Amino acid sequence: MAEIKIATYEEIKDLPNHPEKLLIDVREPQELESTGRIPTSINIPLAKVSDALKLDGKKFNEIYDREKPGLDDEIIFSCLLGGRAQKGATIAVGHGFRNVKNYRGSWTEYATKEGLKVE
Repeated sequence: MAEIKIATYEEIKDLPNHPEKLLIDVREPQELESTGRIPTSINIPLAKVSDALKLDGKKFNEIYDREKPGLDDEIIFSCLLGGRAQKGATIAVGHGFRNVKNYRGSWTEYATKEGLKVE
């Protein structure tokens, strides 16, 4: 089974320069509405991560407007505090993805460092 690595704030800030990397925010849509989201992230609520990762590439692209990552492509998971992101990362590894990271600081760290609303 693949190891789940930890993504850093610096990596997250640099994501606009790396469109090949996918940041998945596993919070519920209403949470994102109240706080905002990290640029380049897509929202797939935790309860839907498994089904989303099973989609074929065309359907994934239609729903999320992003290419579905390959098994070796980097996927980073985030949430509010990092707990749900870890669960999302674990689900991805269970589906065979091998380059998976948890942004443990998630929205709380990002928003604090960016001077944004945390909750």
